Amino acid sequence: MANQLGKRYRCEVCGTEILCTKAGPGVATCCDKEMVVQEPRPVPSSD
Repeated sequence: MANQLGKRYRCEVCGTEILCTKAGPGVATCCDKEMVVQEPRPVPSSD
């Protein structure tokens, strides 16, 4: 799976987070493991 532009990736081993600023082939890796895509954080309501 290729890196996706604008997605945040997180290392489950050490907690390092990165933001993909240029899409391309390959995968983001850290600590010899593939980093996982983080889900978008919910925006609090402005009630």
